Amino acid sequence: MGKTKIYDTAIKQETAVLVSVITPDISEETAQEYLEELQFLVETAGGDTKGVFTQKLAKPEHATFVGTGKLQEIKEYVEAEDIDMVVFDDELSPSQLRNIEKELKRKILDRSSLILDIFAKHAQTAQAKTQVELAQLQYLLPRLTRMWTHLERQRGGIGMRGPGESQIETDRRIILNKISLLKERLKVIDKQNETQRKNRGEMIRVALVGYTNVGKSTILNMISKADVLIENKLFATLDTTVRKVVIDNLPFLLSDTVGFIRKLPHHLVESFKSTLDEVREADVLIHVVDISHPDFEHHIIAVNETLKDINALDKPTITVFNKIDMFKPAVEFDENGEEIKVTLDDFRNSWMAKNSDPAIFLSATNKTNIEEFKEKLYEVISDLHNKRYPYNNLLY
Repeated sequence: MGKTKIYDTAIKQETAVLVSVITPDISEETAQEYLEELQFLVETAGGDTKGVFTQKLAKPEHATFVGTGKLQEIKEYVEAEDIDMVVFDDELSPSQLRNIEKELKRKILDRSSLILDIFAKHAQTAQAKTQVELAQLQYLLPRLTRMWTHLERQRGGIGMRGPGESQIETDRRIILNKISLLKERLKVIDKQNETQRKNRGEMIRVALVGYTNVGKSTILNMISKADVLIENKLFATLDTTVRKVVIDNLPFLLSDTVGFIRKLPHHLVESFKSTLDEVREADVLIHVVDISHPDFEHHIIAVNETLKDINALDKPTITVFNKIDMFKPAVEFDENGEEIKVTLDDFRNSWMAKNSDPAIFLSATNKTNIEEFKEKLYEVISDLHNKRYPYNNLLY
C-alpha cells in the first residue's frame, strides 16, 4: 500500500515591502506615521510586511517614483527574500506603475489600490458593492495598458494596428459602459435611501463620524444594543447602519458611517458620496477620536477636512475621546528643555479651554463615563428637538 500524499491547501499569506518617498513638505515623523498606517492597511488586507524602503527626494521621480539606485536596491531585496508584492505609499501614475512592474517583476500596489481591495473585501450591501466596483473601474481605466504587456511587440502606428490596440479599445468601451451602468444603479439606490430618510419622521438624526478604527461601531453597539461587526481592522464598517435609540424619554436615530483616512483616493470619496449623505443630512455629529493613538490630533484634522468637503463641518458636534484606558501621557519640553509629561487631565483642560463644542472622555470597551456621554447627548438632542418642533409632545 503506497504512502498517502498530504497536500497543504492553506492559502499562503502574501508578503510585502513598503516604499515611501519623503518630500521636503512632510517631516520624517509624519512619513513614519503614514508608513505605519500603510502597514496596518496591508495587515487588514491579509498581507505580511517584511521590509520598508524610504528615500528623500524633492519630488517623486517621474518615471519610477523612486530613484534608479533605490529601485535596484528594492529589486535585490524582493528577489533575495522572495517577496510577493511591493506597496507604494502614494498613488502611482499608469506609466510609473508600468515601469516599476517591468523592473521588479512583482505585483505592484499603491495606497489607492490597497484601500480599494480592502473596501471590496468588506462591502456587504448592494450599495457598498456598487460603490466599490465603480471606484475600482475608475481607478483601472487609465491603467488598462498594463493588462496587455504580452502584446507589447505589436507596436501601434500605420500598418501596425494589431489586436492589442483594438482589444484595449474594446476593454475601455466595456469599462466606460459599466461605469455609466453603475452610476445609474447608484442613483436608484440613492433615491430609495432618500425616501427611507423622509419616512423616518420627526426624529433628530445623529451620525457617528471619525477616523477609521477609532471605535464608532463599539459606541453604536453600546448605546443602541445593535449588533455591528467590531474588528481591530481598518474599514471594518463600510455600510451605514441606522438604529432608533431612546435615552430616557427621547427617541432619535443614530447612524454609524464609513471611517475616514488620510490620502483617501479621490474616486473613492466620489463613489462614497451617497453613503456620506447620512452625515450631510444629520442634525448632530458625534466625532469619535482614538485618544490612545499617538497621531490623534492629525486624525481630527483629516476628518474635519473630509467633513468640509461634503459641507458638514458646521453642524452641532460632540467630540468623544474614546479609549482613555489606553492613553499614554505625551512628553513635551518647556523653554528650558525640561521634560513635561502631558497627562489626560492636562489635555482635557487645554482642549476645553480652546474649543467651545462639548467634549466627553470615555472608554467604550470598559464603559467608563458612558452615563456622562448619554447625559450630554440627551441635552444636545432635546435642545435641538425643542427648537425644531416646539409643539411636539414627543418629550412629555
